[in-house]
Amino acid sequence: MSTSPGARKRLLIVAGARPNFMKVAPLLRELGRGTYPFEAHLVHTGQHYDRAMSAVFFEDLEIPAPDYHLEVGSGSHAEQTAKILVRFEAICRQDRPDLVIVVGDVNSTLACSIVAAKLNIPVAHVEAGLRSGDRTMPEEINRIVTDAISDYFFVTEASGVDHLVAEGKPKERIFFVGHVMIDNLFHQVEKIARTPPERFGTHAFKARHRDYGVVTLHRPSNVDDRAVLAGIVGALAELSEELPLIFPVHPRTRSNLERFGITVPDRLQLTQPLPYLEFLNLFKDARVVLTDSGGLQEETTALGIPCLTLRDNTERPITVTEGTNQVVGVTPERILAEARAILAGHGKTGRRPPLWDGQAAARILHTLQRVLS
Repeated sequence: MSTSPGARKRLLIVAGARPNFMKVAPLLRELGRGTYPFEAHLVHTGQHYDRAMSAVFFEDLEIPAPDYHLEVGSGSHAEQTAKILVRFEAICRQDRPDLVIVVGDVNSTLACSIVAAKLNIPVAHVEAGLRSGDRTMPEEINRIVTDAISDYFFVTEASGVDHLVAEGKPKERIFFVGHVMIDNLFHQVEKIARTPPERFGTHAFKARHRDYGVVTLHRPSNVDDRAVLAGIVGALAELSEELPLIFPVHPRTRSNLERFGITVPDRLQLTQPLPYLEFLNLFKDARVVLTDSGGLQEETTALGIPCLTLRDNTERPITVTEGTNQVVGVTPERILAEARAILAGHGKTGRRPPLWDGQAAARILHTLQRVLS
């Protein structure tokens, strides 16, 4: 995907999993304007490999077909990372890019940054510096290692700058630019406004319920432990007696619900994973979102939607200090108490963080144009 015939710098932009797609889409849209001296190529590692988790997202987000598809598929963290290392190294040796751009904190982010660093190719990490302090989270390890070997750091919030400086990164390589995922969010909200509501599969649910809540769960600490998962589902079941809840179920979560024999009442409506545009149309009008997703903490903050994070920590503290997010843990009593407070009109209000204005991708590319020249 060439951005201009006379491009001077070759970029490889890496995406592999659902959260990545929402972050590379604004960069690709901005590059498509043709005003930057870059030749950019998209690498899809295939970390999320089924249609519901990958191809449909490309369609919804208007992402062009990848120039390279590594097709790594499923496997353990080690297996997946190893496949990416081998296959991405071959791409880098063939393409010889001037820069590799990685986003977020998934296995693809880690593996591709390692390959580039070992081949002496500069690495730019978009969404750098985030830390939860919980090294039991695979994403935390990916964030730490990626930042340890990256050359340019594009940061979404002030805490990211603080962490990188504390870890000894040069200040002149750290750029506070805002958040590309919020760029995408605003773009997609505008698209939804132009789309007839009946085109969305959840239209009937929204038509039946003026007030409702949205649930997502996928983190291993929540869904791989029977007692924790059963406790969360029990709280959701009780809450669903007071507020209709709809729950697009991650494949890992659905598998464990079945494996553990956890019964979900019919009033807690389960669906398959939803395409991004469909899911955004659903949660943007929710009374409350209950989730363990980092990205949803940010998107709900940007849209002013109350969010309850079902974890004991967050790597996105600005969503708590300035946004609409509350970290409530996984104790059923706490989940219910905070949800009921929101329903009673006592939920937390917040504001949109600095530079979450839809212009982060342009700031990143203008910065790269300057530093790479």
